Amino acid sequence: MSDRDFIPLSIAVLTVSDTRTREDDRSGDTLVERLEGAGHRLGDRRIVRDDVEAIRECVLGWSRDPGIDVVITTGGTGFTGRDVTPEALEPIFDKRMDGFSIVFHRISFEKIGVSTIQSRATAGVVNATFVFALPGSPGACRDGWDGILAAQLDYRHRPCNFVEIMPRLDEHLRRGGLSA
Repeated sequence: MSDRDFIPLSIAVLTVSDTRTREDDRSGDTLVERLEGAGHRLGDRRIVRDDVEAIRECVLGWSRDPGIDVVITTGGTGFTGRDVTPEALEPIFDKRMDGFSIVFHRISFEKIGVSTIQSRATAGVVNATFVFALPGSPGACRDGWDGILAAQLDYRHRPCNFVEIMPRLDEHLRRGGLSA
């Protein structure tokens, strides 16, 4: 048992899809159920089409909102012509989190074998906000949440977690290092 208290985060969920609506967004529903079940708050939820500018605009807006701590996207991480989530997000990452993709693929490999290579799951930091891009299936969302995010977004998780470093994500801006 940890000697730390749980710190609920405000998490925004973005579904990237040309075909999904709120009524049939099972991946978004999976993420909302998981994050609320863990004790976090849903900060916002949207569905945008597979379009670089639409994805980027939504994520940048949330990253500038002091009421949003984390952004999780689902969808658009494959290889078809419409899959553009990594192209939208990776150029705006202040820092890329290569380990997220590595661990996600390890977990996914245990479930679906070599088919995991068809995902371009990615993560990084945008304006001192963690952003995680998961594939658009409920199973992948469960794997990403249960296998990585549930622990890393829990302040009680040891030896380290994302919550404890959140206050320091923008140190480079305060020191005058990188430009905002």
